[in-house]
Amino acid sequence: MRRTRILTAVLALAAGLIAGSPPVLAANGSPKATPAAESYTWKNARIDGGGFVPGIVFNRKEKNLAYARTDIGGAYRWQESSRTWTPLLDSVGWADWGHTGVVSLASDSVDPNKVYAAVGTYTNSWDPGNGAVLRSGDRGASWQKTDLPFKLGGNMPGRGMGERLAIDPNRPGVLYLGAPSGKGLWRSTDSGVSWSQVANFPNVGNYRQDPTDTSGYASDNQGIVWVTFDESTGTSGAATKTIYVGVADKDNAVYRSTDAGATWSRLAGQPTGYLAHKGVLDAVNGYLYLAYSDKGGPYDGGKGRLWRYATATGTWTDISPVAEADTYYGFSGLTVDRQKPGTVMATAYSSWWPDTQIFRSTNSGGAWTKAWDYTSYPNRADRFTMDVSSSPWLTWGANPSPPEQAPKLGWMTEALEIDPFNSSRMMYGTGATIYGTENLADWDSGGRFTVRPMVRGLEETAVNDLASPPSGAPLLSALGDVGGFRHTDLTKVPSMMFASPNFTTTTSLDFAETKPDTVVRVGDLDSGPHVAFSTDNGANWFAGTDPSGVSGGGTVAASADGSRFVWSPAGTGVQYTTGFGTSWAASSGIPAGAVVESDRVDPRTFYGFKSGKFYVSSDGGATFTASAASGLPSGDSVRFKALPGGRGDVWLAGGASDGAYGLWHSTDSGATFTKLSSVEQADTIGFGKAATGASYQTLYASAKIAGVRGVYRSTDKGVTWTRINDDAHQWGWTGAAITGDPRVYGRVYVSTNGRGVIYGDTSDTGGGGGGGGGGTDPTPTPTGACAVTYTITNQWSGGFQADVKLTNTGTSAWSGWSLGWTFADGQSVSQIWNAEHTQSGPAVTARNIGWNGNVAAGSSVAFGFTGSWSGTNTRPTAFRLGDRSCSSG
Repeated sequence: MRRTRILTAVLALAAGLIAGSPPVLAANGSPKATPAAESYTWKNARIDGGGFVPGIVFNRKEKNLAYARTDIGGAYRWQESSRTWTPLLDSVGWADWGHTGVVSLASDSVDPNKVYAAVGTYTNSWDPGNGAVLRSGDRGASWQKTDLPFKLGGNMPGRGMGERLAIDPNRPGVLYLGAPSGKGLWRSTDSGVSWSQVANFPNVGNYRQDPTDTSGYASDNQGIVWVTFDESTGTSGAATKTIYVGVADKDNAVYRSTDAGATWSRLAGQPTGYLAHKGVLDAVNGYLYLAYSDKGGPYDGGKGRLWRYATATGTWTDISPVAEADTYYGFSGLTVDRQKPGTVMATAYSSWWPDTQIFRSTNSGGAWTKAWDYTSYPNRADRFTMDVSSSPWLTWGANPSPPEQAPKLGWMTEALEIDPFNSSRMMYGTGATIYGTENLADWDSGGRFTVRPMVRGLEETAVNDLASPPSGAPLLSALGDVGGFRHTDLTKVPSMMFASPNFTTTTSLDFAETKPDTVVRVGDLDSGPHVAFSTDNGANWFAGTDPSGVSGGGTVAASADGSRFVWSPAGTGVQYTTGFGTSWAASSGIPAGAVVESDRVDPRTFYGFKSGKFYVSSDGGATFTASAASGLPSGDSVRFKALPGGRGDVWLAGGASDGAYGLWHSTDSGATFTKLSSVEQADTIGFGKAATGASYQTLYASAKIAGVRGVYRSTDKGVTWTRINDDAHQWGWTGAAITGDPRVYGRVYVSTNGRGVIYGDTSDTGGGGGGGGGGTDPTPTPTGACAVTYTITNQWSGGFQADVKLTNTGTSAWSGWSLGWTFADGQSVSQIWNAEHTQSGPAVTARNIGWNGNVAAGSSVAFGFTGSWSGTNTRPTAFRLGDRSCSSG
């Protein structure tokens, strides 16, 4: 699906720039915000996928080592033992939110521990920061960062081309990066630490999707789009001599160097009129394969070709599987079977209807077969079967007529890779998931290969709104691209997104506080209604009727008793209705585009905010009156909510760094507001179950307090705040929505812009409430030989940060681990990430948190924590894995 989530808030830039996982503290390392007394466990409310995966990269040296990049949701590493993906960029912070867009990945084929990511989301003004290259020596468990003097576009047009980042296979300290925006080709000779432009590279590209686009999004020069080395032209330790580079220029798409990048020339005889999306080299047979499209993708593309270039003779051969006149799509996905190099596969990435197409050749492109063919139109014969039982929503609830099918084989299929160690395994990315097969070889024998989602752990939805009703499903989500879900079990994939109608993007949703089975949602749809209602807590829906002029979802509010609704849609002014929206009337006294919410006690009271003014209606939304309250944010980056059970109790968060910014509270229905002096900046506010003994519900906010950005909790009505996330769990931008759970103390649901719905549970059970779905995993039974590296990475007065690396030095895999040690000087663990812990006096036990419990022989797992100390901070020297001692260093 489309990935068009754009941040509209003005993001305040913090001083410390953080990228990677585990965290890297700012230079002084001194925390200023109160840490949580108990630890939080963070997980995703499972959706599995939900967004575009433009790149999949297998390591060519180590079996089962693979990475995936997403356009706005970070990077992931494949975990073979659990068949899941592990997120690698959750520590990207608020100030660097653009670094969750990954434009390219490269995995070192000499040292598989090394991986690189080129990050940055937009090249225009939407992203205020420049791009960067991240480098890791531990497979993405931690990162170091080099800032670039230009922007990168992980969510820009052309993002499915590539890979733009490449490592010299013979001299891996040398890397190349193709830049957009006319910035040219860049090179590093010190393993990505420093970069300089290749000054003599002759072409910076000239293709722009839409040169007239004044936003700079579609009008940016897509630049240098891929780099490919011919490993046969070098020896270990010596730079590879022959390098091919793809350029976004329809007349001059491919360049080559035969002297390790000293000089470059346009490849002679090459086809023109197309963009080369991919260039994949089969060094065994001496062929460079190229997938061409007339557009940059990932949505567009009306014509395409496949070509083969013989590197020894310079001969070009058109190996396209269909005639040019018969293409209505471009080619992009391209891969070679490294076990059988004559086997080549490619995708028709922009064949939206009736389905994508995958082509396969076993004789270097001499002849091709298709994943599906027409028998007698509109009937199809498929070489594959689809099994989406693990992600049933991928059918979209559709019942299409032939030749369409549900689920589809895919769309936007720009990433396609055959496992270099296993000819039967293939993975490919779509606009909504990663699909894969384990029996690809059946294609050639006349059988059917089975396609299944291979996406668990990779969560890539942009979250617009969240609601946690007091009864029914614990969570309702409003999402970009896939609409949203009713989450009845946070640990399981919902069976279907909201339907009847299916919004492409749900922009807002609400439930009636005293009748939570009544739910309303609004969203975007190319044709059809923009509002829908449910009377069974979101399980089933029916469409409302749009008032005249509606062009988009906007925001919506349900009265406390569900008898009426107020809607502020895009395209027209604020509207109100009684019943379920069969007719609407215009509200007076409130400007178009206002954000609307309801009082959670009085069913006739609604609220609105627009451009520094707060508005109140006491007649069910018919008329609004501007409040006399002053000092509120002048812009429109504001979110506010009324407290459940508190008449007229309103909290308002938002603002911008060049004006009023923070958190305000009103107890008189917005007639007056008091700004909380303790909160420097806040962008969301939500409520959850009160702590034991507390008289007021728990507050949650994405905020900046005491100089530190984070997710915060207050159990005393905002008097004091505790940061409950840590630097390893930041998820970029979290400013769209937040809510606590009214039934489970301490549980909080956090929106992200590309990492899905994150929820946190506290280890403190004193607040009351059960763990519910998504609790902690059972204590594992550890075994086997082990080694531990304990490193104090930062220390300040009264506090410190430590990283722990636990290595399985035995001969069998672990299915869970529990590591114990004893502090000698009374140190205490404050917060921990990538593990759970208990501490009794000086004795600490750290356990896996589910996703990192499986550790293969010879592999490692890492976690970190912050702690307190006084006097001395002696490093522990004795560690035990269950009943076995670990060597330490």
